[in-house]
Amino acid sequence: MSNTPSELKYASSHEWALLEEDGTVTVGITDHAQEALGDVVYVEAPEVGTLLAAGDEAGVVESVKAASDLYAPISGEVIAINESLEDEPEIVNSEPYTEGWFYKLKPNDVAELENLMTADEYDAQCQSE
Repeated sequence: MSNTPSELKYASSHEWALLEEDGTVTVGITDHAQEALGDVVYVEAPEVGTLLAAGDEAGVVESVKAASDLYAPISGEVIAINESLEDEPEIVNSEPYTEGWFYKLKPNDVAELENLMTADEYDAQCQSE
Protein backbone atom coordinates (compact mmCIF):
# COMPACT_ATOMS: atom_id res chain seq x y z
CA MET A 1 0.00 0.00 0.00
CA SER A 2 1.14 3.52 -0.68
CA ASN A 3 2.44 5.76 2.02
CA THR A 4 -0.36 8.21 3.01
CA PRO A 5 0.62 10.74 5.71
CA SER A 6 -2.28 11.48 8.06
CA GLU A 7 -1.42 15.19 8.48
CA LEU A 8 -2.24 15.91 4.82
CA LYS A 9 -5.56 16.39 3.05
CA TYR A 10 -6.20 14.67 -0.30
CA ALA A 11 -8.10 15.48 -3.49
CA SER A 12 -9.83 12.72 -5.46
CA SER A 13 -7.54 13.71 -8.37
CA HIS A 14 -4.51 12.53 -6.31
CA GLU A 15 -3.07 15.83 -5.10
CA TRP A 16 -2.20 16.42 -1.45
CA ALA A 17 -2.40 19.67 0.50
CA LEU A 18 -0.54 20.64 3.66
CA LEU A 19 -1.53 23.66 5.73
CA GLU A 20 1.72 25.27 6.83
CA GLU A 21 2.19 27.19 10.09
CA ASP A 22 2.30 30.50 8.18
CA GLY A 23 -1.16 29.86 6.69
CA THR A 24 0.07 28.90 3.22
CA VAL A 25 -0.76 25.55 1.63
CA THR A 26 1.83 23.32 -0.03
CA VAL A 27 0.58 21.09 -2.87
CA GLY A 28 2.03 17.95 -4.47
CA ILE A 29 0.93 14.60 -5.85
CA THR A 30 0.49 11.48 -3.77
CA ASP A 31 2.71 8.45 -3.53
CA HIS A 32 -0.10 6.48 -5.19
CA ALA A 33 -0.13 8.93 -8.12
CA GLN A 34 3.62 8.88 -8.66
CA GLU A 35 3.63 5.06 -8.52
CA ALA A 36 0.89 4.95 -11.17
CA LEU A 37 2.75 7.43 -13.38
CA GLY A 38 6.13 5.73 -13.19
CA ASP A 39 9.36 7.66 -13.69
CA VAL A 40 8.55 11.39 -13.76
CA VAL A 41 10.53 13.19 -16.48
CA TYR A 42 8.94 16.66 -16.54
CA VAL A 43 6.81 18.86 -14.30
CA GLU A 44 4.97 21.98 -15.46
CA ALA A 45 3.91 24.00 -12.41
CA PRO A 46 1.67 27.08 -12.44
CA GLU A 47 3.36 30.47 -12.56
CA VAL A 48 3.75 32.52 -9.38
CA GLY A 49 0.84 34.96 -9.19
CA THR A 50 -1.63 32.59 -10.88
CA LEU A 51 -5.08 32.61 -9.26
CA LEU A 52 -6.56 29.14 -9.04
CA ALA A 53 -10.02 27.93 -8.09
CA ALA A 54 -10.44 24.52 -6.50
CA GLY A 55 -10.43 21.96 -9.31
CA ASP A 56 -8.66 24.21 -11.82
CA GLU A 57 -5.92 22.68 -13.94
CA ALA A 58 -2.67 23.80 -12.31
CA GLY A 59 -0.01 22.10 -14.38
CA VAL A 60 1.14 18.84 -15.92
CA VAL A 61 3.24 15.91 -14.75
CA GLU A 62 4.88 13.87 -17.50
CA SER A 63 6.33 10.43 -17.00
CA VAL A 64 7.76 7.75 -19.24
CA LYS A 65 4.24 6.24 -19.29
CA ALA A 66 1.90 9.22 -19.64
CA ALA A 67 1.14 12.87 -19.05
CA SER A 68 -1.29 13.75 -16.29
CA ASP A 69 -2.94 17.03 -15.42
CA LEU A 70 -2.34 18.53 -12.00
CA TYR A 71 -5.35 20.15 -10.31
CA ALA A 72 -5.68 22.72 -7.54
CA PRO A 73 -7.10 21.03 -4.41
CA ILE A 74 -8.25 24.42 -3.04
CA SER A 75 -8.46 27.96 -4.38
CA GLY A 76 -5.80 30.59 -3.88
CA GLU A 77 -2.86 32.44 -5.36
CA VAL A 78 0.33 30.62 -6.31
CA ILE A 79 3.11 32.20 -4.23
CA ALA A 80 5.98 29.77 -4.91
CA ILE A 81 6.93 26.87 -7.14
CA ASN A 82 9.43 24.11 -6.50
CA GLU A 83 12.19 25.13 -8.89
CA SER A 84 14.19 21.99 -8.04
CA LEU A 85 11.73 20.00 -10.16
CA GLU A 86 12.91 21.76 -13.34
CA ASP A 87 16.27 19.98 -13.18
CA GLU A 88 15.31 16.99 -11.04
CA PRO A 89 11.69 15.98 -11.73
CA GLU A 90 12.47 12.48 -10.42
CA ILE A 91 12.32 13.93 -6.88
CA VAL A 92 8.54 13.48 -7.25
CA ASN A 93 9.12 9.72 -7.37
CA SER A 94 11.55 9.49 -4.48
CA GLU A 95 10.09 12.14 -2.13
CA PRO A 96 6.46 12.87 -3.12
CA TYR A 97 5.51 14.31 0.29
CA THR A 98 8.64 16.31 1.08
CA GLU A 99 11.15 17.55 -1.49
CA GLY A 100 8.81 16.67 -4.39
CA TRP A 101 6.16 19.31 -3.67
CA PHE A 102 4.91 21.31 -6.68
CA TYR A 103 3.75 24.73 -5.52
CA LYS A 104 2.56 26.79 -2.56
CA LEU A 105 -0.72 28.69 -2.37
CA LYS A 106 -1.96 31.61 -0.35
CA PRO A 107 -5.46 30.15 0.16
CA ASN A 108 -8.61 32.17 -0.42
CA ASP A 109 -10.34 30.23 2.36
CA VAL A 110 -8.50 27.70 4.54
CA ALA A 111 -11.87 26.09 5.33
CA GLU A 112 -11.82 24.62 1.78
CA LEU A 113 -9.35 22.04 3.14
CA GLU A 114 -12.31 20.47 4.96
CA ASN A 115 -13.75 19.52 1.54
CA LEU A 116 -10.77 17.24 0.91
CA MET A 117 -10.30 13.66 2.05
CA THR A 118 -8.46 12.37 5.09
CA ALA A 119 -5.67 9.81 4.62
CA ASP A 120 -8.06 6.95 5.44
CA GLU A 121 -10.67 8.21 2.97
CA TYR A 122 -8.02 8.62 0.27
CA ASP A 123 -6.64 5.11 0.89
CA ALA A 124 -10.17 3.72 0.55
CA GLN A 125 -10.59 5.55 -2.78
CA CYS A 126 -7.30 4.17 -4.07
CA GLN A 127 -8.23 0.62 -3.08
CA SER A 128 -11.53 0.92 -4.98
CA GLU A 129 -9.90 2.16 -8.21
